[in-house]
Amino acid sequence: MDKRIAVTAIIIDDPSAVQEVNDVLHGYSNIIIGRMGIPYRERGISVISITLDAVPDVISSLTGRLGQIKGVSAKAVISKK
Repeated sequence: MDKRIAVTAIIIDDPSAVQEVNDVLHGYSNIIIGRMGIPYRERGISVISITLDAVPDVISSLTGRLGQIKGVSAKAVISKK
């Protein structure tokens, strides 16, 4: 399977989930080529976008693990080539 470029959007509604999200992302650091995080204090949420270079199964695995964390939503968009 060929590697693809993807962007995963992560919204953290529960501040207590931040450390677990960071732990998961650290485990996938070898496929992360960029990361941007924005704490939106007025709304009490954090928004993170990560750019990835990996096979689709690994991208889906990461996104799925993030989505299983309580107070976290994650969705990925994967390139076609």
